[in-house]
Amino acid sequence: MDIRSELHKAQLFQNLELLANQIVEGFISGIHKSPFHGFSAEFAEHKIYNPGESTKHIDWKLYAKTDRLYTKRYEDETNLRCHMILDNSASMYYPEVKNLSIDNLNKIGFGVLSIAALMQILKKQRDAVGLSIYSDTYNFYSSEKNSERHFQMLYSKLNEVSETKSTSQTTKTYTFLHQIAEKIHRRSLIFLFSDMFQTETEEAKLFDALRHLKYNKHAVVLFHLLDEKHELGFEFENTPKRYVDVETGEHIDLYADNIKKAYSKKVKEYKESLQLKCAQYRIKYVGVDVRQNFSQVLNTFMIERQKFV
Repeated sequence: MDIRSELHKAQLFQNLELLANQIVEGFISGIHKSPFHGFSAEFAEHKIYNPGESTKHIDWKLYAKTDRLYTKRYEDETNLRCHMILDNSASMYYPEVKNLSIDNLNKIGFGVLSIAALMQILKKQRDAVGLSIYSDTYNFYSSEKNSERHFQMLYSKLNEVSETKSTSQTTKTYTFLHQIAEKIHRRSLIFLFSDMFQTETEEAKLFDALRHLKYNKHAVVLFHLLDEKHELGFEFENTPKRYVDVETGEHIDLYADNIKKAYSKKVKEYKESLQLKCAQYRIKYVGVDVRQNFSQVLNTFMIERQKFV
C-alpha cells in the first residue's frame, strides 16, 4: 500500500502533524521549487554570507551544491521567537468543505495546515512558537515556548479549530490585533493568516492595528488567504443565485455577470490598499490562493527567517 497516497486521501486533520511533516520534507527535498532548492534537512542552520564577514564559517560543501555562499549558524544563533495568528471568523470557512483534506481545503483549513507545517520547521530548530486564534472573541492565546509538550498542545488546539466551525456574526480583527500586540513583549517574527474581510468604515482601524503589531521591533508577515477564483474573480455560473454573507446572514439574489465587473474592481482596490499600507508599515504582504500548494508560504517563511535572525 502507498502510505503517502492513503494519507492524501484521508481526512486532513486526522493526520495533522504527519501531513505537516510530509509537506516540509517535500519542500526541503525540492519537490516545491524554492530559493533553498538543494538544501539538506539542515538548511535552516545556515545563513546567507554577507560581504565583509569572516570567511571562517563558510560552508564550502554547500557552496559546491548551490553555487551560493552560506555560513554555518550555531545553536545560540538559531533560536528565535515566532508567533502565529489565525483568523477563525466565519468567512474563513469559505468555500464550504464537508471533509477537509490536503487536496480539498477552505481558508481555515489552509491556514491551520500552513501553521502546522511552519511549526514542524520551528520545532526542528528548537525555536519557540506561540499561537493566537480569534473570531468574534479572542479565543486562544499561548506565549512562545519550544517544549515538545507545548507543540503537542498547539497541534491539539489547531485540531479543535478545524473540527468546530466558527459561528461568529462579526469579527473586529483590529481589536484582537491590538490585544495580541500588547501580549507579545519580546522581539518576535509574527505571521498573520487572515482573509482580512472588514467593513469599509473599519479599514483605518485595521491598518492602525497592523502597525501596532510592528511595535517592539517585531517583524510581521501577512498571509492574505483568498479563494481567488471566486473571491477575486467572482467566477460563478451566470444563473440566478442567492449570495449569503456568512458573518451577518444577509443575502442578495442576482446574476453573477450583473455585478462581476463592479465587484472585482472593488476587491482589487481593497487588496491594493492593503498592500500599500503593508509596504508603508514595512509589513510583508503575501497574497495566497488557498487552491494552490504551500510552497509560497514556506518560501516566504524561509526568506523572512533568514532576514530576521
